[in-house]
Amino acid sequence: MSASLPAPGSGAGSDGPSRVVGYRAMAMIISCALFMEFLDATVLATALPTMARDFHVPSPEMSVALTSYLLALAIFIPASGALADRFGARRVFRLAIMAFMLGSMGCGLAPSLELMVVSRFLQGLGGAMMIPVGRLVLFRSVEKHEIVDAMSWLLAPAMIGPILGPPLGGLIVTWLNWRWIFYINLPMGVLAVWLVGRYIPNIRDDVTDRFDWFGFALSGVSLGCLLFGCEMVSRSGEEGLAVALLAIGVAVGLAYIRHARGRSGAVLDLTLLRDETFRLSVIGGSITRITQGAQPFLLPLMMQVGLGFSAARSGTITVATAVGSLLMKSAAPRLLRRFGFRRALAVNGVLAALGYGLCGFFSAQWADWAMFGVLTLCGLSMSFQFTAYNTVAYAGIEQEALSRATAFYATFQQLMLSLGVCAGAIALHGAMLAVGHEHPAVGDFSVALWSVCAISLTATIWNLRFAPDAGAEISGHEAV
Repeated sequence: MSASLPAPGSGAGSDGPSRVVGYRAMAMIISCALFMEFLDATVLATALPTMARDFHVPSPEMSVALTSYLLALAIFIPASGALADRFGARRVFRLAIMAFMLGSMGCGLAPSLELMVVSRFLQGLGGAMMIPVGRLVLFRSVEKHEIVDAMSWLLAPAMIGPILGPPLGGLIVTWLNWRWIFYINLPMGVLAVWLVGRYIPNIRDDVTDRFDWFGFALSGVSLGCLLFGCEMVSRSGEEGLAVALLAIGVAVGLAYIRHARGRSGAVLDLTLLRDETFRLSVIGGSITRITQGAQPFLLPLMMQVGLGFSAARSGTITVATAVGSLLMKSAAPRLLRRFGFRRALAVNGVLAALGYGLCGFFSAQWADWAMFGVLTLCGLSMSFQFTAYNTVAYAGIEQEALSRATAFYATFQQLMLSLGVCAGAIALHGAMLAVGHEHPAVGDFSVALWSVCAISLTATIWNLRFAPDAGAEISGHEAV
């Protein structure tokens, strides 16, 4: 296996691009799609209060605009590895970008929250293929000891999207119309389609198993019911529907487990969990993502609805998390080499959760620079945590299982981000009910933030179960 892509026509498993590039250049090309996706997510979070006013709905109900996108990711990501193996990574990646662009146009034109939800779902269908397929191409092009560096090259340019997102969203909402949030995706999408077609190889495997349509249907119904059940819990008068959806989701999920157990070619391969490092990364990373999923929903609402900040001011402050994330990317490989995955995940996981817990103490008396500083530290610690999870997960995964592993991991990654939004909305709704608030106050947001951070703290239990030498081949750390 080489650190650069195979030349055109060098193997049956890859239709080469017109130009051959190394993995660093390829990572930056893939990151164009991630830039578009991350920019969209962070810009949207800043605009939620304004969109709620235009759609004539309470601000907390706008969580469905985030959840519908994440729902599509959770449903369709399981099929991403199988589709890439059958039709080629380049073809699937380009079609995914086009679907994302079409969904963006629909969002910009949506006259109601209902049509916004449908368009966001279409965006999510495209996003479901972009992240795991891009990651799959990269992992199949590097040696294990280069994975951390490759992931840093992939994610660092993509972090420009979250850096630009909050202030850009604030400026658009303040001076233009929130619909331009979605139109700005289109030029980047066109560029990404061209770059992928020119430089990304059409990597694919020889597939003998039939696609697991029954398993795909079961997993989609289960994940969909679970996510929308959580969404309904946060709404007054919808408790009965929420319980019914959650019950169906659990029942169908158990049916999928029975269907997939020991089955070759299952859309979500449960046999991957036999690898201890992969299993612990899935569990620990999933719990931690509760906080990561909730904060883009809670923080902008807290600042604009609770503290009365303008969208522009809120965006200027919340951009700090992306600044911290970008600053951490170059340091992550050195820190992992020094401390190893187990110690780094255990210690930093506590610091990351407590950092976001500190945000619950924000008030109008805090200076903007102080809030910016706290959020920068939050971005630093969470960025490091997910860089570690996203790389150590594949330490024991063989090449032939990579497509299934990336699809499995990305499914749970997006599922827990979705549940994070739901958990934040539920906690906020519960805090309002406890004190009889019709509209959320600063204290309600504080309780919601502390609640999701408490959940993420429990990931420490699983982080401590990693072997001292877990991922040593990747990090270069020598366990004592």
